[in-house]
Amino acid sequence: MIEAMVNREEALEILYEFVQSPSLRKHALQVEACVAAYARSYREDEEMWSVTALLHDFDYEIHPTLDKHPMDGSSILESRGVSEEIRRAILSHADYSGVPRESKLEKVLFACDELSGFISANALVKPSRSVADVDTAGVKKKMKDKAFARAVNRDDIVKGAAALGVPLEEHIDFCIQAMRQRAAEIGLGGNLER
Repeated sequence: MIEAMVNREEALEILYEFVQSPSLRKHALQVEACVAAYARSYREDEEMWSVTALLHDFDYEIHPTLDKHPMDGSSILESRGVSEEIRRAILSHADYSGVPRESKLEKVLFACDELSGFISANALVKPSRSVADVDTAGVKKKMKDKAFARAVNRDDIVKGAAALGVPLEEHIDFCIQAMRQRAAEIGLGGNLER
């Protein structure tokens, strides 16, 4: 059976069907901003990479435990026509899934997941609430503050950059720039977006 490519619009429909939390929806869009920028940088299939990023946590609300997310979501995605390559990348973003990260897409998704959330947290504590006011030095400084955004795994951020073969500072800056490009869409345009 040849799997049809699920496009970005269809991925958004799946995301919005399964995810009710506005913050989790924004997280998917924030990860997508970074992953899609890497796809352009690497001259990869931006649509496929976007779909992967949008769907990486689509099942989190219905499978919020480590024994279920993202493993149980994979069969739902398969039934929706999502390709094996995308499903495998989604599985690989969770260390505990047992699926090793091998492809560029798999490594990029992992590298952007926690970092985009951490950049978002940095933006939301700024008076402007805008990613435009986030910089690499500030992100690195906040990474040392274990009380700040404590749910974000700093080790995963460091491991993600290393797996890409990119210096941490360069990876952080790349993701900040990607998120700035889509700031309003991803909920980080600041106080003026209301």
